[in-house]
Amino acid sequence: MVSTPSSSAPTSPPRRDAVARESADVAILERLRTPVWIYDFDRKRVVWANASGLVLWRADDVETLAARDLAVDMSPTVATRLAQYQADFERDDITFSETWTLYPEGRPTTLRVLFSGRRLADGRMGMTCEALAEITDTPERLRSAEALLHTTVMITLFDVDGRALYRNPAARQSRARVGESFAARFADPADHAAILAALDAVGSVVRQVRVVTSNGVRWHEISARQCRDAVNGLPAVLVSETDVTAHKAAEAQVRFLAEHDTLTGLPNRAMLQPEIERRLRAAEAAGREVAILFVDLDRFKTINDSLGHSIGDGLLVVASRRLGETVRANDFVARLGGDEFLVCLDLDCDAGRAAQTAERILAVLDAPIRIGGVDLTVSASIGIGLFPRDGRDLDTLMRHADLAMYTAKAHGCGRWEMFSGDMKADVERQLLLESQLRRALENGEFEVFYQPRLAIDRETIIGAEALLRWHHPTRGLVLPGAFIPFAEKTGQIDKIGACVLREAALQQKAWADAGHDLSISVNLSARQFRDPRLSEMVRDIVRETGCDPGRLQIEITESMLIGDDVTSAACLRALADLGLSIAIDDFGTGYSNLGTIHRHPIDTLKIDHSFVATLETRPALAELIIGMCRLLDMRIVAEGVETEDQLEWLKARNVHEYQGYLFSPAIPADHFDELLRRQAELAATPPANGRSALWDLVPLVRREGDVEWTTAGETPKVRRLAIAGAVEAFVRRDGH
Repeated sequence: MVSTPSSSAPTSPPRRDAVARESADVAILERLRTPVWIYDFDRKRVVWANASGLVLWRADDVETLAARDLAVDMSPTVATRLAQYQADFERDDITFSETWTLYPEGRPTTLRVLFSGRRLADGRMGMTCEALAEITDTPERLRSAEALLHTTVMITLFDVDGRALYRNPAARQSRARVGESFAARFADPADHAAILAALDAVGSVVRQVRVVTSNGVRWHEISARQCRDAVNGLPAVLVSETDVTAHKAAEAQVRFLAEHDTLTGLPNRAMLQPEIERRLRAAEAAGREVAILFVDLDRFKTINDSLGHSIGDGLLVVASRRLGETVRANDFVARLGGDEFLVCLDLDCDAGRAAQTAERILAVLDAPIRIGGVDLTVSASIGIGLFPRDGRDLDTLMRHADLAMYTAKAHGCGRWEMFSGDMKADVERQLLLESQLRRALENGEFEVFYQPRLAIDRETIIGAEALLRWHHPTRGLVLPGAFIPFAEKTGQIDKIGACVLREAALQQKAWADAGHDLSISVNLSARQFRDPRLSEMVRDIVRETGCDPGRLQIEITESMLIGDDVTSAACLRALADLGLSIAIDDFGTGYSNLGTIHRHPIDTLKIDHSFVATLETRPALAELIIGMCRLLDMRIVAEGVETEDQLEWLKARNVHEYQGYLFSPAIPADHFDELLRRQAELAATPPANGRSALWDLVPLVRREGDVEWTTAGETPKVRRLAIAGAVEAFVRRDGH
């Protein structure tokens, strides 16, 4: 409570004789030697005081004191506290005492004050205040008492029976009702029991629980410890609470984004495995069958490429909604990525339900769809695998359903197929791929390409991502998406991954010897990440190649952090101890648990290309991800940058690095050497037009195989998606 002279004209104060008539016992209060005064909540003024009270308030008379507007310098905390008093007195006939620091004429005076409600002459609620004693304690104690009054942390002292012995103002404001016990605080009695058990066991506990407050049910972090009451020395429990409802809501939102596809809202791969495995275990225990349906939209790429991504995205949204409407409420529908969906059905005792559901899906997807003024029709191919007949684990069922789906496509699309023994030829082709991968390792058919990473503020190549390519003897250049998943399933990824890391380490050393300070990042598969020998393998490669481990970066996906957090932490810490940096690849598409990421030695987050590609339609998602990166104080790399508008948007938000086809696709190491040489030449001669020195460096590339560094003559180089005028100039001068 603060008292200072008012700078504005005071309202007419009540006269002393008028105040005296408000209560018959005012005369008694007048004769008390202890300071007593009456406070008007609504007017925020002291309207009466006895002689001792006037001395305390440093006022000559009641009229002078009542003219002081105490609201002038009243803090929000004190105002809130007084509002609590008023509400308490309106509701109950109670009396309580607290330590308060008053500021009469700006001088601090700390008192133990007894407060009680009192009706004023006009019927409004006021408060009688009696100063029991002035407290002269050490500055530290006085300040701690004042901090206890003003803190937003809710602090309560309970006796062993759960009765409140003391509540600070924040705790009083939060309680749902007067006299609330410790047990009544909890929305779930089990939480109260768990806290009591922990107190009995170890004497203290910290737990986030739902509690009942004056604002309804909220999430609070409760810290409780056993102690003794300073008044009587009896056992007590000191409880502090902080409201973490907003944090819980944000965490739930992040978890939803991690486990659901941002376009369709369906569960994604991160949620798929634990959910399906749970269903399989339940079905096995009950002796039931489960069907896994792989649903793939036919010719979706043609629609996407010809009509644009916005139409394609709209088609995916409609298709996902129709899928959800076709199955039962307890069935499971997920988006695997692209135009692929998975449906999990509990067949109960209806063996024909899988085929019937597949027929319904084909029918509903075949109905016309109108998106952006365009009428579309789309069909689907569906493959079905049955548990336990076609497999007893998720990987086997998905592989067989996938094979059945490709069989349906091969037979003309718009149909479904059940996995059967007739599809063994497909399995044999998978075995052939396994042998071809083994031969590719032996014959040196793999080559590491490098995609430049550029500093976004100065457009300079500062690193590269190592990306594997397969020079297949009959199929030509094969991208990793066609063989890496299979290599991981068969375990061949261990040898392939080690080869890629060794090649990247050798390349880092070669570029460093040539005077190029580049950081090279290498993707790590989930299988490699779980290999207990990983850190030993990396240490051996660093020693053998002589590379700088500080210029090597390991990229992992968020989903790899799901599960055994202790194992993940140990693996990442071992890599960090070797000097390598750690990056989260495709950030925003996996298990975005900020708490989990922050516990690991991760210094870089790479924003997935899907969020960069949708900056025009859904920029809020990228904003959220960048905000989370800032919160974690980590370096930010944007992937898949393809347009100048995307680059400018990222620059405006101070993203650190970018990579993508706007500058260059992944290219062979010798082409990268040429790129670095030309960069050095251009850097030595600042451009006259003020553009980045790299503006005219990279040829107009439409496909990765179109990269050509041996263009004859002086043909100018332009970016892949440069402005129209630059493209026209390129065409005119090149002659085609």
